[in-house]
Parts: sequence; structure tokens; C-alpha cells
Amino acid sequence: MNFEFSEEQNLLREQAGGFLGDHCSTKVVRKILDGEESYDQELWAKVVEMGWTATVIPEEFDGLGLSYLELSVIAEELGRAFAPLPFSSSVYLATEALIAAGSNGQKEEWLPKLAAGSAIGCFAVGEGTGQATPKSLTTSADGNGVSGSKIPVADGDIADFVVVIAACASGDGASAYLVDLNQASVSREKVNTIDPSRSHAKLDFSSASAELLGNEGEGWALLQKIYDRAAVLFAWEQVGGAEAALEMAKEYAMGRFAFGRPIATYQAIKHKLANMYVKNTLAKSNCYYGAWALSTDAAELPIAAATARVAAIQAYYFASKENIQTHGGMGFTWEFDCQFPYRRSKLLSVNIGSEATWQEKLIKAIEEDQAA
Repeated sequence: MNFEFSEEQNLLREQAGGFLGDHCSTKVVRKILDGEESYDQELWAKVVEMGWTATVIPEEFDGLGLSYLELSVIAEELGRAFAPLPFSSSVYLATEALIAAGSNGQKEEWLPKLAAGSAIGCFAVGEGTGQATPKSLTTSADGNGVSGSKIPVADGDIADFVVVIAACASGDGASAYLVDLNQASVSREKVNTIDPSRSHAKLDFSSASAELLGNEGEGWALLQKIYDRAAVLFAWEQVGGAEAALEMAKEYAMGRFAFGRPIATYQAIKHKLANMYVKNTLAKSNCYYGAWALSTDAAELPIAAATARVAAIQAYYFASKENIQTHGGMGFTWEFDCQFPYRRSKLLSVNIGSEATWQEKLIKAIEEDQAA
């Protein structure tokens, strides 16, 4: 496979990078970390105006109808800027769920709102510590609606609706349900995480009015499909953050002097930067594979998604950790920006399943591919 982004897509990358450079400085990120707001509403309005929330939504639902290659480019630049936005929850997950399984009525109601940024969506699977499975789900649905609790839910405190994976009333498997969060039978409680610039919440449902999304009993299969697609986009976001961490470390090393020389001239620092570059480059090559598989809906998508996800998790954490080490003791202080990539790397590494989970998915996908 010989894959590369087109000239137009690379121009989009430059445009997105320039836009975020102007409107999403580290001061913007720090404002959210230091304040009470869950996300930067002014930046969100600007991102919506750029059309990014409408990227892959079909034109018939007021979207731009572009490909996932364009969305991959945008994801990378958002990751590079540590953008304090609900973009991944609303675009990678909620929008994807509606496109994949929504009825025409559900699409007509929600996709134009998602495209216009007037509605924010989120996705709820986990119910506390441990990996959720179809048999472990306690949140359930019956004729009266959805009942139970979901925690943590990324952007659950600010979203307008949520796609909930809940046990079927019959007890036979799980289904996906679309729940409007602006109803009295839903309560929300913001929860603290390592990265306050990406908010999370606990959602409690008490016979909340809900609509079945897709077919009953097929919620877990839908979840795996959505996660495979979202994993590629999360990986691009992680690679963007990893490259930003490397750049941060390089700039500091070139400007910090010790014994009359920039510390970048010392072999130990050179090795740190080189190792970061190697891991980032490997992860990015896997992301290219994932972007190709996602944009063509290739049969290799489960393998490509898991490979990209595992490599991106490893690269981002390594780069963010080595960035702090390159800065020395000052890298651990609140005043330095090293915390931004470190916090985000830890948070994104578990947003849609841990590294171990995706390693298991990769092994399973390879075995299934070989068996076929």
C-alpha cells in the first residue's frame, strides 16, 4: 500500500494548524485548567464556523460530506493544540453512531444540529472501574425507558444527548439507545480527571425516555464498529499531541544552556529526542494505515485501527514523559506547559479502552484474519 494525503488535504492541515495557532494557544488551555468552565465555548464557536463539526456528515443532513481523511487531518491538529473541546465525543463517537445506525428520523433531528454545533453528543459505555462487557452491564432498558448509571462519560456534563449502551429488557445482549439529556429523569454530576480541560461526568438515568438506535440486541456489535472507526481518529489526535511534546522538548533543549552549551548538544538529551522521534514516526505510519482503512471502509480496518491505537498510546505517553524529563525539575511545575501533553496522553489512553484492551483486540483481529 502506498498512501499519502492529497495536496488539498495537506493544505487543510496547514489551514487548521494556523487557525489553532491563532485561536488555541496554551493560554486558552490554561484558562480552562485554572477555571470552572468545562470547555472553551468561544473556540468551539470558531471551530463550528470553520465547518469541522460537519466534516463527514452527509450533505443531505447539512454536512460537508467530506472524507475521513479530512477528519484525520483535523484530528491531528486538534491534538497538537491540546484543544479543550468536546470534539471527539460529539464527532468521533455520537455523530458516527447516528450515521451508522440512526433511523432517518433520528438523523434528520440530530445530524443538522451536530453539523451546526447547536447540539453536542456523547457516548456512554463504562459503569465504573473495570472493562465493561455485555454481561457486566447494569444499566438496562425496558418499556419505561433507560435506568442505571454511567461513569465516566466524556463531556457528559455539557452534552445535549447521549448514546447509551445498555442491557436489553429481555436480558439477551445489549442495545444502543439515544437519550435526550435535557429531561428531568436524567441527572449529571461532574467528575474530576487527570485532565480538567476535557470534562467528564456521571450520568444517572431513572426510567429516562429513550429511542432505540439500530436493532435491538445489536448494541455491542455497533459499539465495536464505532470504536474501530473512532480509534483511528483518536490515534491521529494522539500523534498530534506527541509531536507537540517533541517540539516542546526540542525548543527547550536548544534554548537551555548548561556549562556554556545548549543542553541539546549533550548526547543524553539527543538520545531522548531521537527516541521520541522514532516512536512518533512509527505511530504516524500506523495512523496512515488506519486513515486509509477508515476512508475506504477496508476489511483490514479492525487490524489497522487497533495497530494505530496501540502505537499512538505508546508514542504519546513516551513523548509526554520524556518532555518533562528534558525540562528537568521545572517540567513538574504548574507554570510550565509540559503538563498539557502529559495530562492529555493519560486521558486519551483510556477514553475508548486501555492499551491492553486494544492489544487484545489486535491479537483477535489478526487471528480472525488468518483464519479467514
